[in-house]
Amino acid sequence: MKEELFEKYSVPKAIMTLALPTILGMLVTVFYNMADTFFVGKTNDPNQMASVVLIFPLFMVLMAFGNIFGIGGGTYISRLLGLKEYEKVKNVSSFCFFACIVVGIVIGILLLLFMEGVLFLSGSTDKTYTFAKSYMSIIAIGTPFICLQQALGQIVRAEGAARSAMIGMMIGTIVNIILDPVMILGMGMGVVGAAIATIIGNICSVFYYIYYLTKKTTVLSISIKKVKMKWDIISNILTIGIPVFVNNILFSVANLVLNNFASGYGEIVVSSMGIPHRINSLPVMVMIGLSQGIQPFIGYNYSAKNHKRMNDAIRFSVISSVIFGTIITAISFFAAEPLVGIFIKNTEIIKMGSIFLKIFVIPIPILGIQFIFMNAFQAMGKALPALILSICRQGVAFIPALIIGKKLFGLYGIIWAQPVSDLITIAISIVLYIIIYGFIKREVRTKEELLAVS
Repeated sequence: MKEELFEKYSVPKAIMTLALPTILGMLVTVFYNMADTFFVGKTNDPNQMASVVLIFPLFMVLMAFGNIFGIGGGTYISRLLGLKEYEKVKNVSSFCFFACIVVGIVIGILLLLFMEGVLFLSGSTDKTYTFAKSYMSIIAIGTPFICLQQALGQIVRAEGAARSAMIGMMIGTIVNIILDPVMILGMGMGVVGAAIATIIGNICSVFYYIYYLTKKTTVLSISIKKVKMKWDIISNILTIGIPVFVNNILFSVANLVLNNFASGYGEIVVSSMGIPHRINSLPVMVMIGLSQGIQPFIGYNYSAKNHKRMNDAIRFSVISSVIFGTIITAISFFAAEPLVGIFIKNTEIIKMGSIFLKIFVIPIPILGIQFIFMNAFQAMGKALPALILSICRQGVAFIPALIIGKKLFGLYGIIWAQPVSDLITIAISIVLYIIIYGFIKREVRTKEELLAVS
């Protein structure tokens, strides 16, 4: 655990040290997701491509269960490190490890039992169902590894080991990218090959994290002897983990609704929408990576009562995300068709997809603000504002925008729903942070006045 990083480094240096490996790890995750889309796209089969797009929200649900213990446990670990409670850190990390395994097994079994209903809810049609079922059956078997990979990366990052967290993610992605063309194209397995490659990649990541947690760290633990079923541990994990889970589930539900609406316009539209979503996920994941990278720093300094250092980190991160987002938006506008064309050679999909991409990137310059503030609330243990932002972007704002947009404007109302909901959520996040930071300043002022009197 690097106390000097949290306490002594300049804010920009500390943020770059923590955030750059996390951002690189997130970019790796983007390539992880894009690899399946890219190589399945090389089959030039719109039905296989559509099935991969339709399964993505379900894959995000599985990751959401891992995030309960990854982000919920990780933010609690960061606060405990700020309080120097090292033995409790071992209790928390061990509990998260074994709880994640149990949850992963249960969810995998439920997916296999209710596969048909889940796939039709996701928007599968007669043309895509067989492909989607083949893909999802393999993913369901590997669910414990998907959950663990997501959770363990966050837990490792919580002690400031962002580089090791990144390495774990990169190992899985590199394995996946190597296996994808071999299995999908070389062996002619199509979407089945994509699913197998994904699971093997997750397994490799998990093995690396287990190695790190048993051999490299002196703070974290995955020993069953350290597991403590204490209410304060469980409640602190779930207080932050559940809002994160809700956010991920709403993201998946929103995408299921989106895919259902889009599937009514045919497989070409589903593919035309899915590819720009994948491309747009690159800047989104960079911003999520930045916000998750600063999370341990914020949690540590919040617990250590160094609120100025905490706020300086948030300000620096917001400025960095705005600069990056503006550059990415400009590139996406001027190179939309070539970017979509990387994934498929279908002229109709390229033309429609490039229009969709230009719409999706409109809020990107300021999109990072909502992620930074939401992760800041999580790091501080502020569950309610974190929950508000979680349910807003993909639920309260997005789903009504989707329904109203479809009714009033048809297909383009569907496409505009996400940018509109993002702009609403950004405004709400700014207001919430102003309120929360105002409370913190008043709390500090009150304590200073009491000390002065005594």
